[in-house]
Amino acid sequence: MENSVDDTICAIATPVGEGGIGIVRVSGAHAIDVAAHVVRPRSRQPLQQLESHRLYLSDVLYAESPLPPGEGQASAIDEALVVVMRKPRSYTGEDVVEIQTHGGAWILQATCHGLIRHGARLAQPGEFTKRAFLNGRLDLTQAEAVLDTIQATTSRGLQAAQSLLRGSLSKEIDAFRERLIRVLAHVEAGMDFAEEDITFIQAAEVQQALTDTQVAVERLIASYEEGRIIREGIKVAIIGRPNVGKSSLLNALLKLDRAIVSDQPGTTRDVIDESLNVRGIPLRLLDTAGLRPTQDTIEGEGIRRTEDAIAEADVLLLVLDGAGGITDEDRAVFDTYGSRRHLLVMNKMDLPESRTFDVRSFSLPSESPLPPGEGQGEGPDPLSPLWERARVRGKEETPAFVKVSAKTGEGLDHLTSVIQSVCLKEGLEATPSVLVTRLRHKASLEQAHCSIEEAMRSLERKESGECVALDIRAALDALGEITGAVSTEDILDRIFQDFCIGK
Repeated sequence: MENSVDDTICAIATPVGEGGIGIVRVSGAHAIDVAAHVVRPRSRQPLQQLESHRLYLSDVLYAESPLPPGEGQASAIDEALVVVMRKPRSYTGEDVVEIQTHGGAWILQATCHGLIRHGARLAQPGEFTKRAFLNGRLDLTQAEAVLDTIQATTSRGLQAAQSLLRGSLSKEIDAFRERLIRVLAHVEAGMDFAEEDITFIQAAEVQQALTDTQVAVERLIASYEEGRIIREGIKVAIIGRPNVGKSSLLNALLKLDRAIVSDQPGTTRDVIDESLNVRGIPLRLLDTAGLRPTQDTIEGEGIRRTEDAIAEADVLLLVLDGAGGITDEDRAVFDTYGSRRHLLVMNKMDLPESRTFDVRSFSLPSESPLPPGEGQGEGPDPLSPLWERARVRGKEETPAFVKVSAKTGEGLDHLTSVIQSVCLKEGLEATPSVLVTRLRHKASLEQAHCSIEEAMRSLERKESGECVALDIRAALDALGEITGAVSTEDILDRIFQDFCIGK
């Protein structure tokens, strides 16, 4: 039978495993009646008569007990605190009962089994939050922010999620839509009274309103890269030839022995993925296999996985051996990946031999594009040293070469600061509260931007009001998809499938 929004649903809302407290949640039109078969308040009041939003000490009854509640001594498996939250003052907007038991896995499963036995069904991933959306408690951006709040690993990630949960992006989108709706109303009114030669709004006013909206939409689109990094983190691939100290660098940054370190080349055979919180931004560090030609099947698979990690990375750390100098293998790695956003990292600066290391012998690969504003159409100069040409988003004096010692820890704080400066704009401390953090939002904003642009072109060409109105409606639909004002079941399924079952 197909699941319905009218079903009463239940799920364990706390993580799998043992804990001091475990919570089972029930929601739906019959949530209180279903839960009354499973919990018995110590006060002996029927669950249906309990005051809303108050905790009551109760017994959790064994689902297989032959005695119904209130008759004889039904077997109790645990004591619990139970709260009834009557609609609409609940998370889902429906009647909700939460049963707070001890956090043993069997207790929680038995409680959930009892609810299912008496008429509930197991909730699908994200179904509680989906019902909150369907009942008008949250819009889609806020629903997604619930998941972002749960998954936040840093203070800035949590701050961005909470901003969305409080409706910062929704308010911006609603303001855009309200402005476009007003313009659309005037345009369509003019179409209805075209024969009477009545003008409800001047073309210049429509143009200005569309321009203002377009500029505001562009600002949100531009915030995506920063918002994505704050939410997901900066993915950093540590690459280089074998035995330059990549795994040692990972261990030093993490301050633990996560990767095996050996003098023998080819020790790292797989990509190691670990996270590090640096001033509120998560860094996802990917330690990779040494890049070199090999006939070894297993090492070759490790190099293939390294290439996959490089393709996904926001920035590459190309590690060099400061004591051993630059080799042909180093140049081969740089020739292959030097056109990607990267930093040169000279490791082993604690060794005396590193004093003679000269990064100026490293040149830009011939196929690498010049930084913005240079060359004026001329090809790059392959002899110009990289350290003299370093640019980050067109800014000068941003280092592309960092000296570190994985052994002593010297230079590591500077390295993490430079990684942030490469991937994030200046002034992150003053980042505006409204950020676009999801690709879905960015794609809809870009679609709205295109539709607004088409409407403006129709105005410039003095085309009919129908053409302008059609493009404005398309922009409204694209913006509506962000908050859920316009939605399809397919969009909702994609959004809520990443949630855990109890949320």
